[in-house]
Amino acid sequence: MKKLLFICFLILGAPQLVLSQSLESPDGNFEMKFSLNEKGKPFYQLSYKNEPVIKPSALGFDLKEGEDLIDGFAIIDTTTSSYDNTWKPVWGEEKEIRNHYNELAVTLNQEETGRKMLIRFRLFNDGLGFRYEFPQQDSLGHFVIEDEKTEFAMTGDHTAWWIPGDYDTQEYDYTESKLSEIRGLMEKSITGNLSQTSFSPTGVQTSLMMKTDDGIYINLHEAALKEYSTMHLNLDDKNMVFEAWLTPDVNGDKVFMIAPSVTPWRTIMVSDDARDILASKMTYNLNDPSKIEDTSWIKPMKYVGVWWEMITGKSTWAYTDEFEAVKLGETNYEAAKPNGTHGATTENVKKYIDFAAENGFDGVLVEGWNIGWEDWFGHSKEYVFDFVTPYPDFDVEEIQKYAESKGVEMIMHHETSSSVRNYERHLDTAYQFMKKYGYDAVKSGYVGDILPKGQNHYNQWMVNHYLYALKKAADYHIMVNAHEAVRPTGLARTWPNLIANESARGTEYQSFGGSKPNHVTVLPFTRLLGGPMDYTPGIFEMDLSKLNPDNESHVNSTIANQLALYVTMYSPLQMAADLPENYMRFPDAFQFIKDVPVEWDKSIYLEAEPGDYITVARKEKNSDDWFVGNVNGKRTRTSKISFDFLDPDKVYLATVYADAKDADYKTNPQAYTIKKYRVTNKSKLSQASVEGGGYAISIIAADKKEVKNLPKL
Repeated sequence: MKKLLFICFLILGAPQLVLSQSLESPDGNFEMKFSLNEKGKPFYQLSYKNEPVIKPSALGFDLKEGEDLIDGFAIIDTTTSSYDNTWKPVWGEEKEIRNHYNELAVTLNQEETGRKMLIRFRLFNDGLGFRYEFPQQDSLGHFVIEDEKTEFAMTGDHTAWWIPGDYDTQEYDYTESKLSEIRGLMEKSITGNLSQTSFSPTGVQTSLMMKTDDGIYINLHEAALKEYSTMHLNLDDKNMVFEAWLTPDVNGDKVFMIAPSVTPWRTIMVSDDARDILASKMTYNLNDPSKIEDTSWIKPMKYVGVWWEMITGKSTWAYTDEFEAVKLGETNYEAAKPNGTHGATTENVKKYIDFAAENGFDGVLVEGWNIGWEDWFGHSKEYVFDFVTPYPDFDVEEIQKYAESKGVEMIMHHETSSSVRNYERHLDTAYQFMKKYGYDAVKSGYVGDILPKGQNHYNQWMVNHYLYALKKAADYHIMVNAHEAVRPTGLARTWPNLIANESARGTEYQSFGGSKPNHVTVLPFTRLLGGPMDYTPGIFEMDLSKLNPDNESHVNSTIANQLALYVTMYSPLQMAADLPENYMRFPDAFQFIKDVPVEWDKSIYLEAEPGDYITVARKEKNSDDWFVGNVNGKRTRTSKISFDFLDPDKVYLATVYADAKDADYKTNPQAYTIKKYRVTNKSKLSQASVEGGGYAISIIAADKKEVKNLPKL
């Protein structure tokens, strides 16, 4: 196989030779070319099946001081290698993951300054990853990146599924448009959030999903984001060229670097089949193996919790309405009058523990248990929470004993109110408190503008904080579910105690005015490529005024769609987010949530089109059973799948939970049907899904006698 090709040619009117190197993917479908122009400026380009997908695109950096790392380079060394290995994730969609790529490493010397920069390219069968490396050298020690000049030059005006570029939030609905239409749609796409900082009328976030007119799917993202600033993409919409746009700090600086060091990987996934994008593990493969040797304490789980009732306004995080301001250690909560709507009471939490134990859930999350919620937001207050002092109506010891007696794990909640220094000061004490009372998992939150003032959620300083908190949690054997944190970039391979993130527009926004009914058909193509999402599915009551008369929001989904999310939105941490009483109204549909696992041996994407539909089949870990989920987007559609993934020597009982014929996500979302069939690997299914709807199937290996009277598919 051709791995590296050197071509020398003269540029007319220029005295310099231009060197070009070429690298192929293991299957030969991709070719990447690296070159220097006559000014010594580096470029790369990428083709897929002999057709260009990335036109010649510049590489390099503007530095705050000294000569920029833009041009004047000469190639002083090139090396090539191949790698093919299989590794086992602690949790995931697959039992094993193959890591197979060809690599080209190009070492450049900037002739005027003597500075050296290495660009490492890895070409997989599903796309390209590349990063910059700065070796130890006398001519480059400490330096500040003013701008990263990495380009992604598109070959046309592609269709894109995008959210606005923002230094502080990813919690937006996706817009589908041509690249040329982003500028005109940007203002409308920026909806309200408690912290947001947009930067450009053509700036968008990664992971960015696109589709060409020729049916080629392209995804731009990054992998292994650490000790660096988060990358956005800014579009030159005249030339259809994206340029990396890094999140700045309070002084406008992008990245502080010390050689030796490396940047995150810039990733380009490409396929003519949308299913390949969903199935790609390239992001994980570009991250380091686990740094946690003993991972036996990291356990996927399903949970319920005191959360949705507060999100909808049925109850509150705060204990009392008497305080306009709170000073921890001085405010007397014992003398305060309870407001009567506080959700995290001992009595209420016990009800959730009972519900979890009775229905086979592993854990219970409790929010609003700790003092300080009366003035937690909007005051630039640094000492907001101490993470260890409960309200008078929440008995930590009693809850611990009660949960243990029921075999239920408790999940701690740490809302930082984005007072980051305060959280770091309290981390050890907070984690020790958790372990003392039997909490092995924490949901952390970063709502609001970052303190210290002027910092952003996604700059280098905050990226370092999120990783610091994660590593510290690993020291205490604590699993982390981080909300409002930087979007994941595959770091959960290295630190598998990062069992979930929010970092996108989750179910809570259904209570804040709603999300588009096809939102969940986009997220797996974008946000989930970097890691699992705590999307908090499972809402059965769509009319939220029934929980809170003052909340007129409607959940834009059918019950069948909500069931399917447990399969299509992969996460080792899955919540049944609705109130227990709503599940008891639909016990037959609730059965699927009780049955569906959170650990898998194999995943097969059966159908996929971003923004329209996703159908996936997953095999339960250490089991013969399978589960299928279909989420449907903008129009009613008939899904057609084959069960050829099943064991040919087995027969199965399939229970199909589907939209009823008259189901409508707006007017009749709770209309569903449940049908049972006998299936084998020869069976096929044709199933209708309404707009914002879907279906879910449990496929349980059975004795032939058990299913002999059931209809066959």
